[in-house]
Amino acid sequence: MNLPSFDLSDKAALVTGASRGIGRAIAQALATHGARIGVHYLRHTAAAHQTLASLAGEGHVSLPADLTDPKATDELVRTAITELGGLDILINNAGIYEQLNVIKATPDQWHEHWERTLTINLLGPAQVTFAAAQHMIQHDGGHIVNISSRGAFRGEPSAVAYGASKAGLNAMTQSLAQALAPHDIFVSAVAPGFVETDMTVELLKGPAGEAVRRQSPLNRVALPEEVAQVVLFLVCGRADYMTGTIVDINGASYLRS
Repeated sequence: MNLPSFDLSDKAALVTGASRGIGRAIAQALATHGARIGVHYLRHTAAAHQTLASLAGEGHVSLPADLTDPKATDELVRTAITELGGLDILINNAGIYEQLNVIKATPDQWHEHWERTLTINLLGPAQVTFAAAQHMIQHDGGHIVNISSRGAFRGEPSAVAYGASKAGLNAMTQSLAQALAPHDIFVSAVAPGFVETDMTVELLKGPAGEAVRRQSPLNRVALPEEVAQVVLFLVCGRADYMTGTIVDINGASYLRS
């Protein structure tokens, strides 16, 4: 049996939150295999330009947008389609992780915390996905991968809204996989545990770092490149029958049935 290659040279991909960390690694992996990349970012302009400069190949663009604004989100997708000459792959990576003590929080803090987290982590991806899907339906399908989290299953007692937002993202993934399959649009998710990024490096170097590493029997956390390789497999054409799947990438730190 001849399996499809990892050749993405005719593909255009939009990666949200691609200025750093997991998003940057995904953009780099897709570009290495030939895809044209839309590097989305919000505030980290210099980092986004560093990501852009690091990408193999040509035809990549940087795309600033505030995903809390539905109009800006729709414009992001339209611009990506125009600048990249289409849109075949969407990676919903942008998100926030904010901690809030449920015992000590005020009602206003609790409400604002939930509203901000759900808007960025769930409503934003929903809006981007809707706009991208309309294009893919008219242009021979595509692949959508949502970056979820181990916290959707294990729970996040210090970041309750974050865990709930990622659980919602998983449910959205599975529902859209069923809704969009007749249009050859394949929707999946990956759920990393702890990942070594510039946002976590200080924690990992500190006194809590060893306890975090011990969560996995491998005694380490994931690298962004390891997450990126799973995403690459999901969008390369070899794994289309995995649509609706949520792939754990947590080093056996949390096992679910």
